[in-house]
Amino acid sequence: MEKLSDLINIGKVSEKQLKDIGIHSLKELKEIGSREAWLMIKEKDPSACINKLRAFEGAIQGVKKNQLDENTKKSLNDFYREFK
Repeated sequence: MEKLSDLINIGKVSEKQLKDIGIHSLKELKEIGSREAWLMIKEKDPSACINKLRAFEGAIQGVKKNQLDENTKKSLNDFYREFK
């Protein structure tokens, strides 16, 4: 089984946060989605920011968070503003 921290954009802190909410693999992250994973983490850590949301989406897509396409960035930004 791959370590979450082996994924692009995912460090040790994010790996622990994901595991704490029951996500242990890329497959599980893809199934739940970046937005839902971020919301679950935000419940436990109110400081969860847009960069974490982008990092999760980038991990799902296999790209660095700053390389997400503009439509995805806008969609994530809009979502983030709803829960800021």
